[in-house]
Amino acid sequence: MSVEQPVPTAATRKMQVLVAICSLVFAAGSALHNFAVVDTQLVGDMMRMAGGADPVAAAPGFTTGFRVVGTVYIIGNALGVLALWSRARRLWWLVLAVNATQALGFALIPGEMWTAASDRYGVAGVLPSAVTDGGAVILRRETATSRSRSATHWASSPARSAGTLSGPAVVP
Repeated sequence: MSVEQPVPTAATRKMQVLVAICSLVFAAGSALHNFAVVDTQLVGDMMRMAGGADPVAAAPGFTTGFRVVGTVYIIGNALGVLALWSRARRLWWLVLAVNATQALGFALIPGEMWTAASDRYGVAGVLPSAVTDGGAVILRRETATSRSRSATHWASSPARSAGTLSGPAVVP
């Protein structure tokens, strides 16, 4: 019995390199936003802008939760770098899931966070997250589009039997 394996195409390696580079950039951007831009004072400023009842008391807990979620994205993006060496389906789905949800950052992060970061740091305060979230929109689109075009993961061609060049083995 032969094992069906997708066959790499010219686009496969390009997709792997694109995913790995974007994942590295997104991991760095997430880390910068998570630990260099966002702190308890910034979260307190955001809560005050949003009209929070007691920003001083609520900010530490919110900051911790924000950093936990951010760390999950740092790890998820860092795992995407493995695309340089692996075309595993699970990795492809992980990359798609991380980028599909990270692309929602513009909608899920309160507008006051963007304002507070911009007020404190200028463009540098919003750039890491803007690159990460905006880039995730593009990478998610590219991974999903390549999947729909090739009918397999990593822009490979459909499966062929291992050890043959033209398709499934014919058993007499």
